[in-house]
Amino acid sequence: MHSTLLLPVWAFVSYIIYLIASSVLTSRHHRRRAHELHCADPPRVRTADPIGIINIRAMLKADKESRMPQYLCERYEASCEREGKRLGTFCQNILGSWSVFTTEPENIKAILASQFKEFGLGDTRNNNFAPLLGHGIFSTDGKGWEHSRTLLRPQFAREQVSDLDLEERHVQNLLRNLPVQSDGWTEVTDLKTLFFRLTIDSASEFLFGESLDSQISHFPDYKTNRMPMKVSEKEFGIAFDGAQGGIAKAARFGDMYWMAHDKQLKKHCETCHTFIDHYVQLALSKDKASLRSDPKNGQYVFLDAVAETTRDPVELRQHLLSIMVAGRDTTASLLSIMFLLLTKNPHIYAQLRSVVLETFGTFDNPKNITFSSLKNCTYLQWCMNETLRLYPQVPINSRRALVDTTLPTGGGPSGTSPIYIRKGQQCDYSVFVMQRRKDLWGPDADEWKPERWDGRKSGWEFLPFNGGPRICIGQQFALTEAGYVAVRLMQKFGEIQAAPGDDSWGVDKNGAIDGKLKVWVTLTGSPADGVRVRMKGATE
Repeated sequence: MHSTLLLPVWAFVSYIIYLIASSVLTSRHHRRRAHELHCADPPRVRTADPIGIINIRAMLKADKESRMPQYLCERYEASCEREGKRLGTFCQNILGSWSVFTTEPENIKAILASQFKEFGLGDTRNNNFAPLLGHGIFSTDGKGWEHSRTLLRPQFAREQVSDLDLEERHVQNLLRNLPVQSDGWTEVTDLKTLFFRLTIDSASEFLFGESLDSQISHFPDYKTNRMPMKVSEKEFGIAFDGAQGGIAKAARFGDMYWMAHDKQLKKHCETCHTFIDHYVQLALSKDKASLRSDPKNGQYVFLDAVAETTRDPVELRQHLLSIMVAGRDTTASLLSIMFLLLTKNPHIYAQLRSVVLETFGTFDNPKNITFSSLKNCTYLQWCMNETLRLYPQVPINSRRALVDTTLPTGGGPSGTSPIYIRKGQQCDYSVFVMQRRKDLWGPDADEWKPERWDGRKSGWEFLPFNGGPRICIGQQFALTEAGYVAVRLMQKFGEIQAAPGDDSWGVDKNGAIDGKLKVWVTLTGSPADGVRVRMKGATE
């Protein structure tokens, strides 16, 4: 009897001994391998608790205050100060797991390009994104990612992304919400709201073949032939933002992401799926012959094109939601932040507008606004580049090591030795911090100065659209749309002013404006308090 009772105890003790021995042997193996590869450890950001709960709380607090990007910069700067030197890479504890955080262009190049096959999104991120995006291009690795990329990339050929007649229709709808008053000025309006409506309207027309008309559906004269839907455009927009916010919050927990997957996130995702499934079923109700017959008078329809390749409704939904994230959020965020920066820099608005009028004519008599002419308008490209440098749409990103590997720099006392990375270890990188580093961009790195791009050719220190094999396939789509909208608004309006009492910018401990934009970060970042402005109609 006595020996029978001891069996479970011995089994438990043996298991503990096994775990300890296994951990010791594994650690010894990794130390030996790191030594063979001439690697050294990066500095560690230590906290008072052993599992990094303080780090989680700090990130959640920064999220709540819409200052996550600033928090990343402050942590980087504090680490540099603590070590007494430039520190582009360090380790941090996230619920017991030591992850690497880097802002070194050389390391980011290795993760995204030169050692691409050694790093992936990883199961943690893919499973975190799955409730909303399934396993599409932004939430899968290996063969699954290759399949999605191969399927989607042809849909972003130049002839597809340069349909400026489509953009003009949506710009005209935007302008209906910006009537000029008798004094020549518009009423105070939140441009962020209008930009997000414009991009969801243009994205839906590109994706589904019909616009959601979110910009004009509230006007009394609005009429539509669209079929009634279970989920409205407004409900979808709220759910889409809510789902992305929930996923972003869960990402702060690292491997414990599932702790933040609650009923609200599930509800938001179900709403998004119901909305998208409406269009998927419409496409699947057509046979392939009818898809090829161009029923939309020759208009390119993304969903119809992809439905010729796959008839799997879940796969189609995954692709549509993934492209919706890229097609709606990134362009709207770029436009929102650029126009907010222009309110603080009226001399740049005047200079850019002068270039626009000279290059593209007036609003009523536009000339030569094409994919190529927008791309070749140097000062416009400088302004967009500088906006994307200071406020990249994805401030922080991550990868997981798929094998035991290394990063080229960041270890040892000098911070120049290679770093040993274990299989499964998370590597976070922040282009937001990297693109503000004064050693890379000069002492004025925190200033918005489009002229800094005069003669500058960027490398891996500028990555607004990622890099390597996973570089954004919609990059030209976003830049063309943003450039076109900016040109048409500048042709229409001669001046722009921030609304009185604008609180888009943060304040320091003394209550003074600190010049740091409050950014709401979900899967992308946008101005937390909108872009409340008024604009003066042009006299040309």
